Amino acid sequence: MNVTATPGPRSSVKLDIELPAERLTRAVDASVRHLSRRTKVPGFRPGKAPRFMLDRVLGPGAVLEDAVDHLVQDAYRDALVEKAILPLDQAKIEVEQAEEGKPLVFNATLHVRPEVELGDYRHFNFRPEIEEITDATVDRVVDELRDQNATLAPVEDRAAKKGDYAVIGYTGSRDGTAFPGGSAERMPLILGEERLIPGFEDHITGLRAGERAEFDVTFPDDYAEAELAGKPAHFEVELKELREKILPELNDEFAASMGDYADLAALRVDVRKRLERNALDSARHTFSDRIIEYAVANATMDLPDILIDQEVEVMHDEFRATLARQRISQDAYLKATNQSEEDLHKEFRPRAEQRVKVLIVLSKIAEVEGITVTDDAVEAEVERARQRYAGDARLIGYFESERGRNFIRSTLRRSKVVEYLVDGWLAAHPDHPALPHIEDDATGTVEAVAESAGGADAQDAAEAATDSAEAATPA
Repeated sequence: MNVTATPGPRSSVKLDIELPAERLTRAVDASVRHLSRRTKVPGFRPGKAPRFMLDRVLGPGAVLEDAVDHLVQDAYRDALVEKAILPLDQAKIEVEQAEEGKPLVFNATLHVRPEVELGDYRHFNFRPEIEEITDATVDRVVDELRDQNATLAPVEDRAAKKGDYAVIGYTGSRDGTAFPGGSAERMPLILGEERLIPGFEDHITGLRAGERAEFDVTFPDDYAEAELAGKPAHFEVELKELREKILPELNDEFAASMGDYADLAALRVDVRKRLERNALDSARHTFSDRIIEYAVANATMDLPDILIDQEVEVMHDEFRATLARQRISQDAYLKATNQSEEDLHKEFRPRAEQRVKVLIVLSKIAEVEGITVTDDAVEAEVERARQRYAGDARLIGYFESERGRNFIRSTLRRSKVVEYLVDGWLAAHPDHPALPHIEDDATGTVEAVAESAGGADAQDAAEAATDSAEAATPA
């Protein structure tokens, strides 16, 4: 067998394969034997019908066609092994010559893992940026704690204003006729958040509990219901309840209610420490992201569409899971946004392409730098999966499979690459404040797979993500 591999555009390869005539002859003989066993030919026992009778029953050329199909499949697999090629997709096969007594000639075009030419990924001219924690920053967080622990009290001695919690009843109509969805008995809202039609809440501000108002407002031009978009409507509204937020006093008693704090000063000290730790962690995360962007921008590769398509599907699975957690069906979302699945895929595609580039570049850096992940580290993540998802046998089965372990290994390795680059920069710049080491992101290995898929679809999405990762990651 002669095999010639020719690189093509977008990480494609064309295999030109030629087999000697005698191999086609043997394949024809094999096809005669197995077709005669499974084909009923009048006057012949199974396996005894001659070739000319098979062609008469099955059609002229049926035996040769069967032989060529089997021989092409076998030869294609042998060619992949001979050239050490790992295909990303099903090959497009074109038979150029298939005549008995002559060599069988065909070609196969397929996509392979893209070759990556790394550029500079070390000598960047930016530094980690650490947010300065000031007294004003601490004040803001303490105020947020007060807001979170506020109580609501009825308002009886004044009119409604922005920031108040209100309960209203309303009826909407157009030309004297109520329209669907235009009324509610009890609608809670926070005045000033503009949850309803623009301008609607302005007519509630200034009312007292128990008072009513009538007014006209116009629906925005981009309103989801096309029949109402840009149209005026009349509303009758009653302010049924009005409450205001009462913040706790800022004193030592409040501090004690927040935890084991002797006084307000102790609470502020602890808040500052937490903010400073968060600032260092955020600085490292942001610095890591910039290093990845720098490495990807300097790398050269020719991505096949198949990898981007796979990542789009993974992102679609993640999007469905996000909607499901919010108890929104995809159909309802598409209707509300006037989109189709095709529109979503177009929207996902640029980010999907970037995600694939990141994965491939980090994998290549790991290969160049000799960064590996031990079997013990992988097994530790598998054990975490067993404990975290003890009630989900299907998901645990995925993580325990070879594909699941490969996914864990590649994810851990990419995390190690990023930490390696950050730690290398910090070592070369001892004057810079130390940054806490980001823990190996467990949600990137175990939890993220289940979260990106959600419920019974977890394994399917995990396998889709793994297909992309394994295709782009050296073994």
